Amino acid sequence: MPELVFFSGTMDCGKSTLALQIEHNRSARGLQGIIFTRDDRAGEGKLSSRLGLVTDAVEVGDDQDVYAYLVDHLSRGGRADYVIADEAQFLAPEQIDQLARVVDDLDIDVFAFGITTDFRSKLFPGSQRLVELADRVEVLQVEALCWCGARATHNARTIGGRMVLEGAQVVVGDVGQPEDIGYEVLCRRHHRRRMTSASVRAGALSPDVLPVVPG
Repeated sequence: MPELVFFSGTMDCGKSTLALQIEHNRSARGLQGIIFTRDDRAGEGKLSSRLGLVTDAVEVGDDQDVYAYLVDHLSRGGRADYVIADEAQFLAPEQIDQLARVVDDLDIDVFAFGITTDFRSKLFPGSQRLVELADRVEVLQVEALCWCGARATHNARTIGGRMVLEGAQVVVGDVGQPEDIGYEVLCRRHHRRRMTSASVRAGALSPDVLPVVPG
């Protein structure tokens, strides 16, 4: 039976690399797929991994109906044996519903890849809807590691090397981008401690709440 599968994990755990691997393996067997993406680091209409692999994709707009796109593609004689949706956390909940409909009404497997939570450890709306609707949620086993060596479970946003708590939920960038926006993966313990320190710097908390143990 076709499935909607959500592959989830922190940054740097290989989500886009796995998406590209699934695309390679299935296309090598003669299957044809549609790749959707949103705000990839390599630019519009691209699916890329940090290993340097890139392929073309369909850039999903704010109001685009991905189910209607598939129906139109098939009605024009196109083929779609599977669908890959990378950066799925950036999709609207309604678009996740449309991907579920692709599975249910068109009998096509959909493989979605994305980060579950943002830099404040809050669920992305698209990821939340995927958790609610997916037939399976797979947490990737390739572990990104916190600086302390523990498994990284959270993403942190930094500006000038310091963790920040404010800002838009979606900022496409990496270290070296304008304003020196960067990202760091942390274990829950150190993400919590960094959030506390950032709140103290912002004046939202008293220094008395800082942890005694360094980190």
